[in-house]
Amino acid sequence: MEGLRIVYMGTPDFAVLPLKKLVESGYQIVGVVTNPDKPAGRGQQLQESAVKKYAREAGLKILQPEKFRDEHFLNELADLKADLQLVVAFKMLPEVVWGMPRLGTVNLHASLLPDYRGAAPINWAIMNGEKVSGVTTFLLKHEIDSGNIIFQEPVEVTDEMTAGDLHDLLMEKGADLLLKTVDAIAAGNFPLIDQAELLKGREPIHAPKIFKEDMRVDWHQPLQKIYNHIRGLAPFPAAWMELQHLVSGHSCSLKIFKAEKVCRPANHSVGEILTDGKKIFEVCVEDGILRILELQLAGKKRMGVEEFLRGFKLADYRLVL
Repeated sequence: MEGLRIVYMGTPDFAVLPLKKLVESGYQIVGVVTNPDKPAGRGQQLQESAVKKYAREAGLKILQPEKFRDEHFLNELADLKADLQLVVAFKMLPEVVWGMPRLGTVNLHASLLPDYRGAAPINWAIMNGEKVSGVTTFLLKHEIDSGNIIFQEPVEVTDEMTAGDLHDLLMEKGADLLLKTVDAIAAGNFPLIDQAELLKGREPIHAPKIFKEDMRVDWHQPLQKIYNHIRGLAPFPAAWMELQHLVSGHSCSLKIFKAEKVCRPANHSVGEILTDGKKIFEVCVEDGILRILELQLAGKKRMGVEEFLRGFKLADYRLVL
């Protein structure tokens, strides 16, 4: 541990706990690289990343490059003389950056590689109905999320778990796994497993960035698939549906944060809405009924279905399939 110089790279909440555990374990973090401050909210005030806030409080040196190939940034990074770089929930890096330290650059990824390579592994794992997920540490190389695996830690995914729940669980597991990885590298004793050996010729499952159309609920899918879709996008970026007024034709979108499967036959056509106007908002699908519990009308706050129905006459709308 003594003398190992580490540069840490990350931006969101997921990346804060691993950094905190490394600092508290006595590792020498000689620099933290994170995203530039960005305007956010109604006032468009500049907001610091979660990692920057922690790094500033911990008195760590902070670098916020606009571009990774910027000569000034590369010189600053080289001046830190890092032995090892650690990357958690950060952007893709060019080789001139990840190839700089003598011990390489380790990435913590929120899946059991080689599957769920890409930007949204937590969301896609739940959307696809996986029963097991986990975290992986590996050495970066050219192809995204394809480097040699160091350690992995699996976790069980229950049928009620949302992407937010899995995020928080993997954040805890990932922080411990990254610390274990750095301990092993510092001791000079760690495994390197070729992902190609684990794949044995098959294609990995991918977890690409999620766009708005990916988030729209397809009501023609089976009930379990729709349920997985909603919990896999909750609480962010959130699944959505579209309603159309029966008279005016006006359309509005609703985000869905929480739903449950109803164990009774639908006996209605796909997309038919069932409501008592007070407490119940259900949608019929091909093999059952989905009951919506928490939602958000565009421009309004997130709310439970009872509060929503007090101000919205659902019987005047149809579901746009």
